[in-house]
This record gives sequence, C-alpha cells and structure tokens, in this order.
Amino acid sequence: MQPSNIKMEKTLPRGRHLGPRPLPLHLMAPMFAWMSSQGVLPPLKSDWTRWNQNLAPAAEALQKNLDNVDPHAFREALTRVATCQFSEMLAGVLAYRRHAYRRTLPAPPVVWRSGAARLYDYGTEATAKANGVPVLFVPSLINRSYVLDLSKRTSMLRYLADHGVWPFLIDWGRPGTRERDFTLTDYIVGVLEEAFKVTQSLAGERVAIAGYCMGGLLALALALRQRDCVPGLALLATPWDFHAGERGKREGQVARTAFESFAPLVDALGEMPVDVLQSFFFLLNPFQSARKFRTFASLDPNSERAQDFVALEDWINDGTALAGSVARECLLGWYGDNTPARGEWKIADRKVRPETFDVPSLVLVPSQDYIVPPASAHALAAALPRVETQVVATGHIGMAVGARAKRQVWQPLAEWLKSVYAV
Repeated sequence: MQPSNIKMEKTLPRGRHLGPRPLPLHLMAPMFAWMSSQGVLPPLKSDWTRWNQNLAPAAEALQKNLDNVDPHAFREALTRVATCQFSEMLAGVLAYRRHAYRRTLPAPPVVWRSGAARLYDYGTEATAKANGVPVLFVPSLINRSYVLDLSKRTSMLRYLADHGVWPFLIDWGRPGTRERDFTLTDYIVGVLEEAFKVTQSLAGERVAIAGYCMGGLLALALALRQRDCVPGLALLATPWDFHAGERGKREGQVARTAFESFAPLVDALGEMPVDVLQSFFFLLNPFQSARKFRTFASLDPNSERAQDFVALEDWINDGTALAGSVARECLLGWYGDNTPARGEWKIADRKVRPETFDVPSLVLVPSQDYIVPPASAHALAAALPRVETQVVATGHIGMAVGARAKRQVWQPLAEWLKSVYAV
C-alpha cells in the first residue's frame, strides 16, 4: 500500500506564498484586553477585562504596603514592564506567523479507515515488521495524533519503529457529519475496537496498547474490553482523578462553567469548537503562552530550536472540535463530576474499572505537567493492580517531543513494551 497523502491539513507542505499563519485565536482575548486597558481599543466587556479589573485592588494594596515608594512612580514602572513584556510577546507571535518552516514529513501507509478516522502503520521497514512487537497508539480526540510523529528530529513513533516496536497509530481526523452524533462509546466500541482488530489481522493476535493524555482513558477502556489479547498497557500523562487536590476541583468548576456557557452553541453546531477548547486549556496556565513567545522572539529563526518551536506550535493550533455529546461527557462527566475516579464512567453500559485489569501496565507521569496534574495520573496508577509507575522530569507535551523525551520516555517505553511480550 502506498503512503497516504491524508492531511494533516494545516501542517503538510504549505508554501510561503500562501502567507503567514493565522493568529492563534486563544491568544487574541488577552491581547485585545491588554490593548483595551491601554486605550488602544475601546473597553471590552470580556472575562479578561474583568479579570484585569479584579487584580487592580490587589495592586493598589501592594502599593500602599511598600514603604518609601511613590505609588505613581510604581504604577508607571509596572506599566513599562507590562508594555515591554507584551511587546516582546507580540514580536514572538509575529515571528511565528511568518516563519518559513512547514511540516513536510511524509505520512506512513494508511491500512484502514472509517469515517474521519485513519489507522497508520509505522512498521514500514521490513525489520520492524519482522522483529517489532505490535503496539496500537491512541491519542487524544482533541489534539492531532501527529504530536507522536512531529518532525524528522522529533518522532516518538519512528524512534520506536527503529528500536524493536511495530507501532500503529489511530488518527481520529476532524469530526464530520457522522461523528457529530458520536458518544465516547461510539469512538471506543465502534471505531477504536475495530482498529484494534485490524491491527491484530496485520500483526498477530496479541497487541499491546498505549495511550497519551485523553487517549489514555480511551486506551484503558479498550484494553478492558480486549484484555485477553493485550499483553501490556502503557499510559502516558493520563488523567483519572479529575478532582485531585484544590487545583483539580478548581478545574472541574471551570470546565462545568465553560460547557454551560457554550451549551447553546454546542447544541446548534453539534460540536464544541476547537477555539473554545483551546481557550479552556489556555486558562489553566495563561502566562505560559506569553513566556514562550517572548523566548521565541529572541531565538535565531534558522536554529533547530526555533524550528522545533514552530513545529510544535503548529500542532497546538491544529486541534479539532469535539462532538457535542463527547464534550458533555468529558467536561461535565470527567471534569465536572469526576466520573472516572468515582467509578461511574461507563462505556457501552459497563463501568470502566482499572482495578479489574490484571495485566502488566506502565504509567508515565510527567512531574511538570500543568494539563494533567501528577496527582490525577498517580490515582490511576494506584488503581491498576499490576502497574509500574515512572515519574519523568518533563512537561505534558515535553514527554512526547521535548529535549529529554528520547532518554526519559521513548527509550524506557520501548524497553518496557518489548518486556511484556517476553513474559
């Protein structure tokens, strides 16, 4: 079968003649709010404006508590710092939009498709198929699967294919008319389980499963349904207890509010738009984007570090919408009601109970994860009866594509996957 030219619509070759990248929409709200506060734009009645206004009393109190400091001079100094930092961030955003890098990594063969979903076979070399242990990788429904195959320098799956693993990757695609009516049961039982069976037909009856982020929850549900054929389950940065700690409870409230606020739009469209989802995750750490773009502005645009930044940012801004029912299950069920940790999350009317999965499991927990709090992932490890837990000194995305990913994640993952087949 010849390699497929299926998208990755925004990231497969796009010439410079097509112009700069669009401005990431999840960055626009804070930028407009800041410009409004500086009088560049009329006042905006937005959450960001109210957020800035809510901080004003605290800033005033701080000024009053500083001895021997002129409040007016202090305010001017703060404004200069904020203006400088915003200017640096804006310079980074503009540099990103105009950068020449475009993803040209060819897609591997597509061995199966169903609606928007595709199954990619990364065992393209004869040695991988002859000696590699088959593993089905399950990514998040929200972010595109190619974070595991980001670039020639940064591809977890191509590394694994060269180190004794025969990787298969499910790519969910973008929800079409068919997928807009899907629930998580439809994705797991109707799509993922079929992809698993296709993988078995190509690589043998026993197939390990690996899931990343939200995909880890889907992988767990699949593994429970196919446990007799699964020699091992690897879960990377996978949440379970969505209310772990004060932060988890806070995020649950934010998710519930976000969904309820956009429920009429979700009902009208049949999906939750990607920009709404991106804004939700942006709010989990709103200052990170400013920091990363300020840093990017100082980089040599021709450096590998700058190209890696652009490749990753392209992926971040290439997310997908969620089917309306799936958004409800995730934001209200997982985040709002904490159904997984409470033992109430169901797929095809069966509760997803990790404590019943008596198969070797690996849980990789990034210690610097701000998307999936480590306590949430540790709760899943505690529920699995035959588990090995490894804490890695990376962030959520860094575990897949960061500078330390190969040594801390890819290599030990390859060794563990091979070990479960040796039992």
